[in-house]
Amino acid sequence: MPKLWKPFRKIVSAVRLCAVGGREAWFFEMKLFHKVRKLTQSLTYERAWRRVQRVIFPLPLEPLLASVDRQRLREIKQRYAGLSLEYAKYADIERWLPMNRERVQDLKLHRLAPKRVLDLGCGGGFFLFILKRSGHSVLGLDMDQFPLFTELLGLFDVPRVVWTIKAFEPLPDLGQKFDWITAFSINFNLHYPGERLWGCAEWDFLLRDLQCRLAPSGKIFFALNPTFGRDYYTSDLRDFFLSRGATVERERIFFRRGLRF
Repeated sequence: MPKLWKPFRKIVSAVRLCAVGGREAWFFEMKLFHKVRKLTQSLTYERAWRRVQRVIFPLPLEPLLASVDRQRLREIKQRYAGLSLEYAKYADIERWLPMNRERVQDLKLHRLAPKRVLDLGCGGGFFLFILKRSGHSVLGLDMDQFPLFTELLGLFDVPRVVWTIKAFEPLPDLGQKFDWITAFSINFNLHYPGERLWGCAEWDFLLRDLQCRLAPSGKIFFALNPTFGRDYYTSDLRDFFLSRGATVERERIFFRRGLRF
């Protein structure tokens, strides 16, 4: 419950610190101004309501962890312990399962009847593992670039199709249609090495391709990474998502009623 009141605690803290005077007072007055301004934004209340619903509709971690082969997990952790690889941190499943549990809760998937879910850029399969334990049929799609992810997918018994998503190239034939298509912290929308983001044309191609893979009344959810300029999208791209029927909330792009063309 304490997280629910985080914005208000920060405001109280800023008010107290304003009493120090001088430059410090100016700094904390500005901080207070921004905190108060957040209270006038609908985003603050939408995110607070999601936190409330996580409490109302819990998804316990203990049964999820208990279903994991602990000996196999220890062996995986030992193989990657001490390595200076960025992705070695994902062997700590106790750290990443809670984050993905919140993703499941926020999309209310643990409260739905079994669905067919495709996750683009599935990584180590944390999100899909939780969904599978909740009774859903799952499939991941990602590159086969990091051995740790392959080992985690095997540990979680989550199926994956090896594929690299590229602009203006359709996905492979996956043999079925999906009720949900998701993607979290994506980077397939970046052009390297020029560090250029996909524009409306690239996204339009992908969305049209995904539309063919959606079951009737299917939904699509993207959680974007910040761009090179620390924004999630350009104003033109935001307008494009809206024109295709999405609700746009900062990094969250949600086609809750399918796509509109």
